Amino acid sequence: MNILLVEDEQGVANFIKKGLEEEHYAVDHAINGEEGRTLAMTRQYDLLILDIMLPGINGIDLCRQVREHGIQSPVLMLTAKDSVKDKVTGLNSGADDYMTKPFSFEEFLARVHALLRRKQDKLTELTYHDLLVDTISHRVFVSGQEVTLRPKEYAILIYLLKNRGKAISRAQMLADIWGYDFNPNTNFVDVHIKSLREKLGQFSSSAIIQSVRGVGYMIDGR
Repeated sequence: MNILLVEDEQGVANFIKKGLEEEHYAVDHAINGEEGRTLAMTRQYDLLILDIMLPGINGIDLCRQVREHGIQSPVLMLTAKDSVKDKVTGLNSGADDYMTKPFSFEEFLARVHALLRRKQDKLTELTYHDLLVDTISHRVFVSGQEVTLRPKEYAILIYLLKNRGKAISRAQMLADIWGYDFNPNTNFVDVHIKSLREKLGQFSSSAIIQSVRGVGYMIDGR
């Protein structure tokens, strides 16, 4: 997952960026509205985090401009202003959520996760390089060629795509996909990953699913 953070207070920016990167998000940081606008309009982001009180273009105007440009990525506003009027102004500019400084990182992260889930839930197609998944028909294509997957293989692929950039452990996949507590030494996940890789690899020259030593598997966030 790629996130753009536009925040001029270096201490706050470092706190947010470090925390998000520890959660395996890729974070670009801009220190003013102009730089933020350039990045937002030339790169693809899954989430924009905008401080309102920015040098040059403020966060409200920046949000309006990216919306007018057709960018529909979720926007989380950050500000020291906590009046109802300020919150309404931020939301009316096109923001999806609003947080008042100071805030706990735990709450901030929960808001980030909620916005990213909401964005993913709206998607009818998931893409990654030459991979395309139609989540309505449950059809999977690689380089335009349809790949037939078993239900659990499909579930694993969707799960990894929706958690791009995060290393997912075998235990976590067993709990979230199979829904049971398995012996952690079971090879259920590895067997399904091996089969999934082979099927996707028939039409793709690049490895879509990466192994993360000592952790599990992931699809990177690039």
